[in-house]
Amino acid sequence: MALDPQIQTVLDSLAATPSPAANTLTVAENRAAGRAFASFADDVVPVRAVRDTAFRNGDHDVPIRIYTPETIPTGSPAPVTVFFHGGGWVFGDLDSQDHFARVVATRSRTVVVSVGYRLAPEHRFPGAVEDSYAALRWVERNAGAFGADPLRIALFGESAGGNLAAVTAQEAKRRNGPAVTFQALAYPATDRFDDSASMYDNAAGPLLTRPWLEWFWGVYLNTPDEGADPRVSPLRAEDLTGLPAAFIVTAEYDPLRDQGIRYADALREAGVPVTHRPVRGVPHAFLSFTRDVQVARDVLNEIGDAIGAAFAHGAGGPTVSTPTSVSTTPASEERAQSAPAPARTIPRPTVPPTVTGDTSPVSS
Repeated sequence: MALDPQIQTVLDSLAATPSPAANTLTVAENRAAGRAFASFADDVVPVRAVRDTAFRNGDHDVPIRIYTPETIPTGSPAPVTVFFHGGGWVFGDLDSQDHFARVVATRSRTVVVSVGYRLAPEHRFPGAVEDSYAALRWVERNAGAFGADPLRIALFGESAGGNLAAVTAQEAKRRNGPAVTFQALAYPATDRFDDSASMYDNAAGPLLTRPWLEWFWGVYLNTPDEGADPRVSPLRAEDLTGLPAAFIVTAEYDPLRDQGIRYADALREAGVPVTHRPVRGVPHAFLSFTRDVQVARDVLNEIGDAIGAAFAHGAGGPTVSTPTSVSTTPASEERAQSAPAPARTIPRPTVPPTVTGDTSPVSS
């Protein structure tokens, strides 16, 4: 399918201002570009209350923002959604995807806790993972103080945040809690060493390119071999049984498309209830364009609805119709790829995971 016409208009407007390839920019320049994405969000969605606070994790504070929706279920504390923003583990903060949190709070009728996890290169792996899991534990212990139910928790993340949501769900299982009811993953990174068709078909983007993806990995990881760690590549976990029900969004023109499909397949084969939502005609990060793109608004609403339905229908997951899948790899090949494999059997990427430009500490 061709690019969605509204997406094409946004991309044309971005192309009207020529700029160097993102993978040639410094960390500071990439962060500035990332902040600009917030301007593509739709009008502010009102919620009942927004509160900024922080919790202590080891030797540092982790900022969080708590969104209470206008309407919450009556008769019991509201469920809670822990949200992890995108930005390649390098940029993004509590402000960058404020719109995501507001929409999901409103549609799901859950209290949303947005997490300002530590960023690379100042804090490389596993800093973001540790903060994300610590946030989940903090929510479980403190949910009652902000009107939420510690026994009804969902995780939601976009892009790198989708990676962190998937990893946090696995960490909660590995560490025997907290209990997680549901996970919503928007075009997540699930395998650092993925070499499937979409990594080639969409290597030049639009938006996320393979060289830029390699740049992010190079900034985030201390060494290339860390990519084999399931806390980096959740698709590589040996046992996916017992994980929470999942709603996984993939984008047709995204290098990460096939690894998102493979993670959905692997969860399903492990007995986890999964709804896979393939979206045609869109690139990575399309949810950022809710101001101008109808499909971005629709899919973000669907994510919120899926989270709400998970709590309405119980831990077995929501009843959501699955649209026709996008054309990716042949079905037989998808099935062969879906199970996690040891790192040594998967080829390393052809683009070396080196970092171009300045990676000295920069204030986020």
